[in-house]
Amino acid sequence: MIMQKAEQMLAAVGATSDDTEFYAPMPAGYRPGRTKYVVVVGTVMSGLGKGIFSSSLAKCMQDKGLTVAPIKLEGYLNIDSGTLNPYRHGEVFVLDDGMETDMDLGTYERMLDQNLSRLNFATSGQIFARVLEKERRGSYLGRDVQMIPHVTGEVKTKLRELAVATAADVVFVEIGGTVGDVENAYYIEAMRELAFEEGPNSCAFVALTYIISPPMLGEQKSKAAQLGIKSLLGSGIQPQIIACRGKDVITRKVREKLALYSNVPIENVFSMHDCESIYLIPEMLRGAGLDRTVVELLRLEDRLQPEAEARAREAWNGFVQRIRATRRQVRIGIIGKYTSVRDSYASIIQALDHAGAAAEAQVSIEWVDCTDITDDNAADYLRGLHGIIVPGGFGVRGAEGKIACIRHARENRLPYLGICYGFQMAVIEFARNVCGLAGANSTEIDPETPYPVIDILPEQKQIEGLGGNMRLGGRDVEIRPGTLAAELFGGVRETRLRFRHRYEVDPRYIETLESRGLVFSGKAPDYPIMQILELPRGVHPYFVGTQAHPEFQSRPLRPQPMFLGLVRAAMDFAAVSEQVPARTDAGRVCTS
Repeated sequence: MIMQKAEQMLAAVGATSDDTEFYAPMPAGYRPGRTKYVVVVGTVMSGLGKGIFSSSLAKCMQDKGLTVAPIKLEGYLNIDSGTLNPYRHGEVFVLDDGMETDMDLGTYERMLDQNLSRLNFATSGQIFARVLEKERRGSYLGRDVQMIPHVTGEVKTKLRELAVATAADVVFVEIGGTVGDVENAYYIEAMRELAFEEGPNSCAFVALTYIISPPMLGEQKSKAAQLGIKSLLGSGIQPQIIACRGKDVITRKVREKLALYSNVPIENVFSMHDCESIYLIPEMLRGAGLDRTVVELLRLEDRLQPEAEARAREAWNGFVQRIRATRRQVRIGIIGKYTSVRDSYASIIQALDHAGAAAEAQVSIEWVDCTDITDDNAADYLRGLHGIIVPGGFGVRGAEGKIACIRHARENRLPYLGICYGFQMAVIEFARNVCGLAGANSTEIDPETPYPVIDILPEQKQIEGLGGNMRLGGRDVEIRPGTLAAELFGGVRETRLRFRHRYEVDPRYIETLESRGLVFSGKAPDYPIMQILELPRGVHPYFVGTQAHPEFQSRPLRPQPMFLGLVRAAMDFAAVSEQVPARTDAGRVCTS
């Protein structure tokens, strides 16, 4: 009866007018009450792992046979994350449809083994743009457009569109930042309205908070968490679950305090303390019974598939056991200029974890700042490493250091993987030092280079229709038979990779480069756009580069082939090379 009344109300207020103050437009095909919502908000401070918690809980629900769909709501006014500085916001994660998003979307893709789309990501810039576009079209029937109900209504519409497109049983909504952020106020209000409109047992709210442990006091303090949750209660939202972040296990005394101040049962106040791997968190949640709590809160019992859950947990636990097992250690250097901020390379770190588990190797990452590296000192910086990665990047700073590292790897048979910018730098290094094209460069670095082996090509702009913008998202790649790339990808003639770049190999130099031994083993179908390069196995054990970002497609149970190939080559290199202690100074930052 309650659900029937909710449906009648929503059907009556699909459009705004002077006759009603309600505004809840329903996308075609949406059935109120069918899709449930789990909303995760933060208090105290940002960057505590809302995405990790939300994706882990979503995985628990997915394992039960439910269809889940995540969405990240960001408060900033940018339309997407493409222009954000990695120092401030971590890596930019690119979806298959070309949407540039927050790095948390990568966490969701890896944990759920799903390819997400622009439906799974929203910013205030997107929401406001949609509202203003409707206003210009006259869609509000002469009403003055307001934060409530029109902007909040657009947020709810975004969630419901995702529910329809994915046929989700549960939509997981993560709100970036914290409750107290001004830019998040309308998101939180929209979630309050959503719970009201959808009716009882439709929404579950999770507050992720932080428990402070001042060293001088020697005990955990909950006051900041209490105040943050009080702010959430003041917004009209009663959380049903509280996840407590902290370095150590959160004591029962602290959890009791939070339960008392928030009206949340003590069994739903969860200790989300630090652990050795984020992939352990789904089992932590199950152990605390939070998956059962969500099922009960949302009345999902009749949709569960116990047999599917048993199979999914067995496969996942096998992966977790491989992560925790004692294995041979290999040291992989990441040569970059954002090495002081690990989130700048989050997907690469995860891809190496996946590959290490599959290859039964413990991958130790060593961060190498390339700013001061030259041909003369590259050997010192790379001593003791069993393989290196030159990741994506932009601009002049550090480019020559990367080229010096690539030269050392090529000449000393050190396993190498170049990603995007690392692919371009490998072409430049080979052109200079093998083909004899002195001064070869990218026009991004040196617009006056005599040999622009890397350039933006007018005909490519016309082909892609992107003007000066980047080629973004998933593209098909044609694989040359008989190459290392063909072996890595299991003998297929075509695969799909994700891209984020502007510059390409200039086709005028392809013949010269290949005549001296460089193999372009992957290209765009029908176009002279080179996308994978390698050196033959007889010349080098593992020298591979790709214009793509393969790290975006690595999954815990399906490691990306290029990373798996690098780790296995590094294991072979470690087995036969003389073990020289790694330097701890001169640019080598720290080991993770």
